[in-house]
Amino acid sequence: MTTNKKVILYIATSLDGYIAKPNDDLGFLSIVEQEGQDYGYADFIKTVDAVIVGRKTYDKVISMGFDFPHADKDTYIITRTPRPNLGSLKFYTGDLKSLVDRLKSESGKNIFCDGGAEIVNELLKGDLIDEFIISVIPILVGNGTKLFKDGRPEQKLALIAVKSFDTGLTQLHYKRGDH
Repeated sequence: MTTNKKVILYIATSLDGYIAKPNDDLGFLSIVEQEGQDYGYADFIKTVDAVIVGRKTYDKVISMGFDFPHADKDTYIITRTPRPNLGSLKFYTGDLKSLVDRLKSESGKNIFCDGGAEIVNELLKGDLIDEFIISVIPILVGNGTKLFKDGRPEQKLALIAVKSFDTGLTQLHYKRGDH
């Protein structure tokens, strides 16, 4: 049985392509914070019921003193070190493609890839990301963690939408091009 479920990367990056500055510094994201403006996140998150996130990204969120924000979703934390599950949080050490295939075969909503760069790169290598919603922050940070690493296959994309906001943030929405 196949469903029309999609893996959607929803992430923010600097104009020069970094999702974090050195030492996992995310401070530059605050330049587009605006009360009452979530850049479509609340609407987006209603369309998903599973989250894939890397262990480093998960640990960073937890280290900042936050509860993990997607605790109401089935969340798969991709890790090399087995750990016991915490409610809806599942520490997954298996093959990423197998996980995506299984999640897509189940009924339900879309799958949210919440980063980080290593997980994005692995998903791209397997041609497993169906849509990209990338919020471009109007800053050149110069160094840090690149969103898209080198050494992956070329992939053509088709533009779905572009939204610009008065904070200077531009949100790009692409889908995978034809194969």
